[in-house]
Amino acid sequence: MKALRYHRFGGPVAVETVPDPRVPRDGAVVRVAASGLCRSDWHAWSGHDDTVSVPQIPGHEFVGRVEAVGANVRNWSVGDRVTAPFVNGCGSCEWCRDGNAQVCPDQTQPGFTHWGSHAELVAVRAADTNLVAVPPTVSDAAAASLGCRFATAYRAVSARGRVRAGEWVAVFGAGGVGLSAIMIAVALGARPIAIDRSTEALALAAKAGAEHVLGVSDSTVSEIVELTGGGAHVAVDAVGAAPVIDMGIRSLRRRGRHVQIGLLAGPPPAIPLDRVLAWELDVLGSHGMAASDYPELLDLVERTVLRPDDLVTRAVGMDEAAQLVFAEDAARGSGITVLCPQGDHDGPGT
Repeated sequence: MKALRYHRFGGPVAVETVPDPRVPRDGAVVRVAASGLCRSDWHAWSGHDDTVSVPQIPGHEFVGRVEAVGANVRNWSVGDRVTAPFVNGCGSCEWCRDGNAQVCPDQTQPGFTHWGSHAELVAVRAADTNLVAVPPTVSDAAAASLGCRFATAYRAVSARGRVRAGEWVAVFGAGGVGLSAIMIAVALGARPIAIDRSTEALALAAKAGAEHVLGVSDSTVSEIVELTGGGAHVAVDAVGAAPVIDMGIRSLRRRGRHVQIGLLAGPPPAIPLDRVLAWELDVLGSHGMAASDYPELLDLVERTVLRPDDLVTRAVGMDEAAQLVFAEDAARGSGITVLCPQGDHDGPGT
């Protein structure tokens, strides 16, 4: 198969011909129709994750059709149109049995623990636990954003942040996951504020429904406190940087909730625990979403309550993706870029 591959951390990415993935006995091989270019892969490529070995094929959010299934798979057949969360649970541990595969201690992740979806084919372990059926009305581009960014944002905002109608939600970072969080907050009746350094990203945030958009400055926190009449109810860090975490926590009102979804690089950041303690703030981690929680999200997409297509700003082929996948975010532009390995750059995957 054709795939994007790098041979050393931080090294060049090229289109190569590599062996097709083997079919796991409990898993499936999926022919990829679209695969999202996500900043999480940058962390793997940079060597920030000790589960990653090289050579590696990046990519962890995708949609496609089942090409083959293992002997122990019961619920899926060749030709089924599917996606999967970026965290694949083992299917047998106590967390998977409780519907929390996103924290499975034996999890696998395409593009991290094994070759990923920036390829014509990708393997998914524990298919009966991790594959998700995609309705024909949901486009390839939309489905490819669900595995990581949209699903991560959905669980972070609705389940971990417990956002309610009328609440203020400060979203730090208006990339793919931040824009998804804004759109989801709007769908829940909340009042999102977008904070980003990029004017282009802020323009997209406004289109996604942000009630206010703010640049980053020394006065950002005080502006949020003033706009919200005392601070946001929920802050979402969709960047993953120590200064952003500090801003997020300090932008909250008393008894507010900070939700961390941006992956961190480097040493653990200092957290203003004096504020957390005195104001009874919640600091919450959110790590993707289990496949068992997808039906509710897909229902909202089918009913166009949520429109992930609106966040997809670019679709590219293999050669162009090789130049973009680990370029600076600004070089890729704002919004979500998807790779189409088969060369079909648009349309529902019916």
